[in-house]
Amino acid sequence: MAPLLRVENMTHYFGGLRAVNNFNLTIEPGEIKGLIGPNGAGKTTVFNLITGVYTPSEGTIELESQDIKGMEAHKIASQGLGRTFQNLALWRHMNVLDHIRMAHYSQINYGLLDAFLGTPKARKEEEKIKENSYELLKMFDIKQFAEQNIGNLSYGAQRRVEMARAMATRPKILFLDEPTAGMTPDELIRMIEIIRQVHRDFGVAIFMIEHRMKFVMDLCEYIQTLVFGEVIAEGIPEDIQNNPEVIEAYLGKEDVH
Repeated sequence: MAPLLRVENMTHYFGGLRAVNNFNLTIEPGEIKGLIGPNGAGKTTVFNLITGVYTPSEGTIELESQDIKGMEAHKIASQGLGRTFQNLALWRHMNVLDHIRMAHYSQINYGLLDAFLGTPKARKEEEKIKENSYELLKMFDIKQFAEQNIGNLSYGAQRRVEMARAMATRPKILFLDEPTAGMTPDELIRMIEIIRQVHRDFGVAIFMIEHRMKFVMDLCEYIQTLVFGEVIAEGIPEDIQNNPEVIEAYLGKEDVH
């Protein structure tokens, strides 16, 4: 049986610079995997190649056995691959609830005429979208901010809005790019709880980039280490934690425990 996501021999060049070399990945339904590495290693580029921001120079990418290499990002998202971004991609003029409501619109079942006329079908679906949006806000502990503009929220709360928005697309697999960036220790603990709840309640597979090693080691079942665009080590957390090449390239002995 084919994995949920399969990436084989993915390589990419920016001009004459090879940014990613021969990257391979498989993710099965419900798995949680991590990608670590020093700054500039190419981690976010890997995410961008798989999710359609860039098209790989070489290699194959399949989501549920469907070739998605070169597919536009919004089409990949509609196929079941949701993501967050290292730099928050939120609209600062829009309130929190509307962010989540808008994310549902890729799956609406009524047409333009229904929307224009305000038909019962459209009203019923809009009410369901609003209900689902509030459920997500509650799960991510941001329901109290529903009517507030994004700019009024703390950085950690904005991160949770972005994750809730990604989950509103009903992904089969969720890519998290530095989900704890800018968070306080208390927000970090809460984010661990939220990711575990999302994984448990939705059964979604998760692939994450994260620089906080304890966070990765606590959550991920399998970890890859990327250096200069190449995977130098991969395995279960204990293997990565004790791998001399990983320690030398990235972690540092004082950071691995």
